[in-house]
Amino acid sequence: MSPAITQVHLAQAQLAAGEASEHRPLIISLFAVFVVATLVITVWAGRQTKDAADFYAGGRQFSAFQNGLAVSGDYMSAASFLGIAGAIALFGYDGFLYSIGFLVAWLVALLLVAEPLRNSGRYTMGDVLAYRMRQRPVRTAAGTSTIVVSIFYLLAQMAGAGVLVSLLLGITSDAGKVGIVALVGVLMIVYVTIGGMKGTTWVQMVKAVLLISGTLLITFLVLLKFDFNISDLLGKAAENSGGGAAFLEPGLKYGLTTTSSIDFISLGIALVLGTAGLPHILIRFYTVPNAKAARKSVNWAIGIIGGFYLMTIALGFGAAALISKEEIVASNPAGNTAAPLLALHLGGVDSAWGAILLATISAVAFATILAVVAGLTLASSSSFAHDIYANVIRKGKATEKEEINAARYATIGIGVVSIGLGALARDLNVAGLVALAFAVAASANLPTILYSLFWKKFTTQGALWSIYGGLTTAVGLVLFSPVVSGKATSMFPDVDFHWFPLENPGIISIPAGFLLGWLGTVLSKEEPDTGKYAELEVRSLTGTGAH
Repeated sequence: MSPAITQVHLAQAQLAAGEASEHRPLIISLFAVFVVATLVITVWAGRQTKDAADFYAGGRQFSAFQNGLAVSGDYMSAASFLGIAGAIALFGYDGFLYSIGFLVAWLVALLLVAEPLRNSGRYTMGDVLAYRMRQRPVRTAAGTSTIVVSIFYLLAQMAGAGVLVSLLLGITSDAGKVGIVALVGVLMIVYVTIGGMKGTTWVQMVKAVLLISGTLLITFLVLLKFDFNISDLLGKAAENSGGGAAFLEPGLKYGLTTTSSIDFISLGIALVLGTAGLPHILIRFYTVPNAKAARKSVNWAIGIIGGFYLMTIALGFGAAALISKEEIVASNPAGNTAAPLLALHLGGVDSAWGAILLATISAVAFATILAVVAGLTLASSSSFAHDIYANVIRKGKATEKEEINAARYATIGIGVVSIGLGALARDLNVAGLVALAFAVAASANLPTILYSLFWKKFTTQGALWSIYGGLTTAVGLVLFSPVVSGKATSMFPDVDFHWFPLENPGIISIPAGFLLGWLGTVLSKEEPDTGKYAELEVRSLTGTGAH
């Protein structure tokens, strides 16, 4: 691409931001309305948070539909709304593979994890893993893994917030983008420390309704533009993308080389297996009164999420059809602003309606980010307080008040770390970042959960090898992959220390997690507690003794 052409499209992207900035009072008002509304909900919920069960699990008072809506709100993150739309707009068919993977993953969660986990645990994943193992080492491992996975996921939300608000307010300086990331971090700390699970759940429900409504509106407007003819939409997207028919076929991003084909398989494995190991999704199963409600809430979530991911076809291919690829890339190299730019173009780039639609959709996306970061932060701070502080450091002697205070302090610490790392990751595709979190969760958490629930001979050493081995393998491979260095779109584009060729480590790290769990068990000298396993089996299947 010539420098002159690049400048033209950069000017177009700046024009979009300029149109937004002309209506800045409206944009700021919409953002402020949502932030104030969610803060009111959080304060209201905080006043009803009396004990640990309220803070960690919302008092287990939410219905299956409410929890399904909240799970949807927790799951449909910036990766879903911004990252997938951008991936489809830039890579067509290959971008849509994210939508398929994120949706199919729920079958694993429904069939293998939801009910047994709800029956077997109390507040965190560590409760299940430590039930028949040595408490302190297993809870330490579970807490460490939860925090690492949550921070990977938080990176994506922070990156999404940075590019989104930068587009709206016309902020181009790095300092300004870092400031936006810091603002999101401060808000998430407030949500969790004040509202706990009750506040977070209500914010997620409101956000899910807003996101589905906003996506329905954009989908309707895109289809209206093409007289509800999806074939015409796809044809125009292929033509406008510059890729022609290849845009609608596999291979534009994955499949061009052997390495990219393997990368695609690695991505698919991570997406399908990752959901059942995501801590912020797992703790949602504890907010309902029983396992039956947990299963029903997953059914509701699958329906809501499935409908949303079908609409990403209109978001992504609509952006490809109506906006030039160069303009999308000029606005954000990873394509994260494709959905907001689509809203602007549907309303008219030079019109007030375009700015209103852009502001509305961006406010919805911002709501998405705030709700998800609150859920992630709650999951990691809860695990630190309940698993590490209460059961490891205090050896089960901490009071509920001390435990909740520890969670609040942990929230501040995790928020600060997330702000720092989010500032570095602001130019990476958020769907890709979330895929990394899925890979880490599937490598460290899922093998241990399944072995604990279904393998009688599983031992403490097996659990530790599985968690730490899967975690170390996944994170280590990511650090030395093109995600971190060696490419223009890497976290550190100016240096190159990568030697692992794949962008997603799942194909190596997930089997490693399962293998190390098995190996640690067969090499262990400790005798498995078969009595405890029998208790866990009855409890996980029937709910007898469940909290």
